[in-house]
Amino acid sequence: MAALAVAAVLAAATVLAGVEAQCPAPSALRPLNGTRVCAQLYADDSPYYDQCCGGDVLVVDCGADVPYMPHKWAARVSSLVVGTRCELTVWSRAGKKGKSRHFGTGAVPRLQEVQRGLFSDWNDAIRGYYCKCN
Repeated sequence: MAALAVAAVLAAATVLAGVEAQCPAPSALRPLNGTRVCAQLYADDSPYYDQCCGGDVLVVDCGADVPYMPHKWAARVSSLVVGTRCELTVWSRAGKKGKSRHFGTGAVPRLQEVQRGLFSDWNDAIRGYYCKCN
């Protein structure tokens, strides 16, 4: 019985260890030239956590203040990673209007799991953002 319990705990730990397998670590957000990146926004997610943070990538620099998403990015973000000592604020409507949400350091592999009001979520809902780093 104890061996079964240990096996169950090890299986759960293995599953949890792979939760952010494809999403990069917040400390890894650095382009080739070595400058600091505040966040990375991804077009795709998946029902499987190890396949999230895929598809097209929008790199967000520190201090970026974007009230209107770039062409082809409005209402398209499904996953995101915020860099170390950074904070990303997003809005649900263009021009920094509508609902807002702050994301601190870390990965959010599935924005559909982040509540935006009573009956909605943040998947494909970001229409503006501001990112700052310390």
